[in-house]
Amino acid sequence: MPATVDALLPLSFLEAVRGIDAPRDDAETEYVAELRNKRLGLSEPIYAQIRRYTQAARRSERTSYAEAVALARLIGRRTDAAAVFVTAGQHLARQAYATLSPVMRRTILLLPSLLARPLALRQARRLSKRFLNARITRIGSSLRLDVPDPVTLDAAPEERGCAYYESVLRELIRLLVGDATSIEHIRCVSRGESVCEWRADWRPLSRRARRTASAA
Repeated sequence: MPATVDALLPLSFLEAVRGIDAPRDDAETEYVAELRNKRLGLSEPIYAQIRRYTQAARRSERTSYAEAVALARLIGRRTDAAAVFVTAGQHLARQAYATLSPVMRRTILLLPSLLARPLALRQARRLSKRFLNARITRIGSSLRLDVPDPVTLDAAPEERGCAYYESVLRELIRLLVGDATSIEHIRCVSRGESVCEWRADWRPLSRRARRTASAA
């Protein structure tokens, strides 16, 4: 079990909660003070934690694995836990992708698919290791994400916490190469297996399609 995780991981949880709990219309905006007592994402402690993790992420610092697990379990008690984990996964993938240099991102977009995909794979491997404590490997036309110690393990019933890692993988592939035709959750630690594993089929897209996907 890792002792630490990148600060961006717990930050992605809290950013997702804040976004989902934000007032939806003018009527709700009038009652923000009252909503703060009812919605976790609007509470002062959450804002304070977001500030702390944001500063840590900017400095590329790491935080306690146990602290991230506690946050995941707090989210897992929500009725909309699956949606929060999906949103959080997308947030982490986008922020991780943003750490790549503009030159690298542009190179991947402009190169022909035959040259761009190996380069994208190297970046995906590096980002998954840094931000997820995970490993990405290629098997034929598929990518495999292996997570030995998922932070969201048993965070919510029916493996809803697993949606987090699937969402990260899907969004990262979309940003790097354009699309993932399908993603399967092959193995899970909660089922007594040694690792959580996702397998994604990724298809080559034209440079125009990859630019469109990355700009979305």
